[in-house]
Amino acid sequence: MGYYQRHIFFCLNEREGGEACCAQHGAQDAFDHCKVRIKAEGLNGPGRVRVNRAGCLDRCAGGPVAVVYPEGVWYTYVDAADVDEIVESHLKNGRIVERLLLAPDVGR
Repeated sequence: MGYYQRHIFFCLNEREGGEACCAQHGAQDAFDHCKVRIKAEGLNGPGRVRVNRAGCLDRCAGGPVAVVYPEGVWYTYVDAADVDEIVESHLKNGRIVERLLLAPDVGR
């Protein structure tokens, strides 16, 4: 097992010129919310869960996006309730949230 059991990366990239990007869809708020929830649940720290910022993950068309490792599970989300579901189901209990999965063919 690695230093963290799970690692979630939120794309926070902001593109200029109106090009589609996760920052246009509340990615920073979702990241902040996830950090608070992970800490409140006592899931943060070594051997547990790490929440990280990421630059462009190159899946802009499905934005906003986040990816959980080591599983390599890609999510799209709409609001804090979706992030709460990812925290509770996947990050806490290891169950993938099927309804929030990003389609495998979605790219930039």
